[in-house]
Amino acid sequence: MQPLSHLNELARIIDRGGEHFETQTLCEVVCMGQRMPVQAISMGNPDLQVPAVGFFGGVHGLERIGAEVVMAYLQNLATRLQWDDTLHRQLESVRLVFMPLVNPGGIWRGTRANPNGVDLMRNSPVESREHVPWLIGGQRHSPQLPWYRGQAAQPMEAENQAVCEVIAREFLPRRFSLSIDCHSGFGVNDRIWFPFAHTRAPIGHLVELHALKNLFQETLCNYRYIFEPQSSQYLAHGDLWDHLYLRSQERPENVFLPMTLEMGSWTWVKKNPRQFFSLLGIFNPLIEHRQQRVLRRHLPLLEFFVRAACSFQRWLPLGEAREQHRLQALEHWYPDLRGGGHP
Repeated sequence: MQPLSHLNELARIIDRGGEHFETQTLCEVVCMGQRMPVQAISMGNPDLQVPAVGFFGGVHGLERIGAEVVMAYLQNLATRLQWDDTLHRQLESVRLVFMPLVNPGGIWRGTRANPNGVDLMRNSPVESREHVPWLIGGQRHSPQLPWYRGQAAQPMEAENQAVCEVIAREFLPRRFSLSIDCHSGFGVNDRIWFPFAHTRAPIGHLVELHALKNLFQETLCNYRYIFEPQSSQYLAHGDLWDHLYLRSQERPENVFLPMTLEMGSWTWVKKNPRQFFSLLGIFNPLIEHRQQRVLRRHLPLLEFFVRAACSFQRWLPLGEAREQHRLQALEHWYPDLRGGGHP
């Protein structure tokens, strides 16, 4: 897909969804003289009493496959809405929100950062008090260097403010919600990361995430994803989903579970070594049949999250089961904290 075709393809999908889609332009960014919208597409029941699922892509413009996975699922739903009564009944009990092109300027330019040179995943005000790796953990020296966070004490970039607006309006007021942000480029395995990135301490909803992991592994037993806290790989300043999760803690009665799908792009390079000499090829499958395989592969995962949200009251641990999940989660993800206090 060429840079502008992502915007054109999203417009085509929105047109296909017709009256079933609610589309809002949250802001516009200017890149190379072109004004580009940052849009949210919603469907399903707007009642705040029902759960919500969010799908985000294109936060890093270079990782186009993330945006394409989200758009492939949106296209799937737009088509099914024409004939699938089961989907219509499902949407009575859930709210779905899509932001497939969070960073359209970065996609246009073929860069990780937005047109201002800011890495949107290092741009929140969250600061790590633990050691973070040089550069990759976020830096404020120059937009000419990668992983630039932006200037200190400045507002977040417009694209991030748009994401925050959507999360605050559609997700944080609900009893249960979750989100999945699609990326690529880390290793050979597909991973599902959850906060935190700024500290190795466990997330407050560790019990719920462990229950979701077990449910996922039992349901999609033939799929291989590594489900883990992002801190098990590296720490960073300014993680956007850390920031939004911490904001959700202002409503302790609600559950918000933000996750990141990190597709292992090194497999694509291994199968086609010439991709190593292309910056785009390091993060995206460049051969058509491999791209189609990736788009198909992750649709069951996204559908699983919708079904899990719809039925959250059936699998969220209660009573003694919570302590069992807590101990198992610490054993699995935080062995150094075994027997410690509640996270």
